[in-house]
Amino acid sequence: MAAIDLNCDLGEGFGRWALGDDEALLDVVTSANVACGFHAGDPTTLARVCAGAVERGVSIGAQVGYRDLPGFGRRFIDIGYDDLRADVIYQIGALQGLSRAGGGRVDYVKPHGALYHATTTHERQAAAVVDAVRAVDPDLAVLGWPGSLLLQAAASAGLRCVTEGFADRRYGDDGRLVDRSRPDALLTDPAEVTAQALSLVGSVDSLCLHGDTDGAAALVLAVRAALTGAGHTLQPFCDTGSGR
Repeated sequence: MAAIDLNCDLGEGFGRWALGDDEALLDVVTSANVACGFHAGDPTTLARVCAGAVERGVSIGAQVGYRDLPGFGRRFIDIGYDDLRADVIYQIGALQGLSRAGGGRVDYVKPHGALYHATTTHERQAAAVVDAVRAVDPDLAVLGWPGSLLLQAAASAGLRCVTEGFADRRYGDDGRLVDRSRPDALLTDPAEVTAQALSLVGSVDSLCLHGDTDGAAALVLAVRAALTGAGHTLQPFCDTGSGR
């Protein structure tokens, strides 16, 4: 039996445009990857999510991304080191302010979308993200893909590294996630999602599901039930001060 974290992307609505059921998801996850306004999220939405996370003892993570609202941060941008480093510092700082106003704190950083995938192999962008985290707060953990350049750079910088697997994304024969352009890239069948989640326990520190998927709350609830039913303990990888 193992202790495992369950994380989900939250706060991705913008203004009157609602995306995902943040309240329902906060009831079942242990860590929340909260958007920081660049790929999604407005200040009011993010403040509400952070306050909700504090109330439930959910760990708060800054989900930093490219400055790409129209593309939801899922398009690669060939941005320079200085610009990306500053953008990541800006995003972490914004979420730190909103979380503190709600009585909480940011515990970790996770890149979003195309930036997440870029930092697995793109040395300059991985270095920019890591250097931004270290400049803001070296006590912040970095959540990312096992074996990625991001986590290698984070480890070299003395930052805490946390590995994750995806319960709702299809893996290819090479062990990487298949491209979202493929119609079968996203797993939505509860039986398939829970089976994949169980298979990943023990190989990663945290399991991720995407909050923007239709029916995400039900999927996360099914995964949580399957994990606890198998005897696993769900807990955030960062100590929130209150636990769950």
